[in-house]
Amino acid sequence: MRFAFFAVALLAAACAPAPSEDVASVNGPVAAPTPDDVAVRITAEQAGQTVEIGVNQRFAIELVGVPTAGYVWAPAQMPAFVQRAGEASGATTQAQSQPGFTGGNHWEVTMFVATAPGTGEIVMEQRRPWETNEAPNNTFRVTVTAR
Repeated sequence: MRFAFFAVALLAAACAPAPSEDVASVNGPVAAPTPDDVAVRITAEQAGQTVEIGVNQRFAIELVGVPTAGYVWAPAQMPAFVQRAGEASGATTQAQSQPGFTGGNHWEVTMFVATAPGTGEIVMEQRRPWETNEAPNNTFRVTVTAR
């Protein structure tokens, strides 16, 4: 009897249709929702690096977070010559725009502008804002040099 059940399951799996390209496109990645006027995009892969930016040039740090669980990215440290210049957020996969989809990771994009020349570190922390006595869930560091 077990053999018959296994054979039927194997046959059903072999006869299942291959996933269509439509399924792949629904599950495909979505680029960070960074505005077009941002000159420099800093990604998670650049953690610990030094990035050159221009004075009065808007730049962005693009990180993936879990805001649906309350964990959001926010600057914990910025050099004096850097100011916040906006934020954007959005889905990381096309599937997140489908009816009934809940939760998941999301892009969190924080924009900045360098108001003067200088070199300094930006530290972004991912945490739940109401958990003031908890250590951050994650930390991102990048050094910016404005010229």
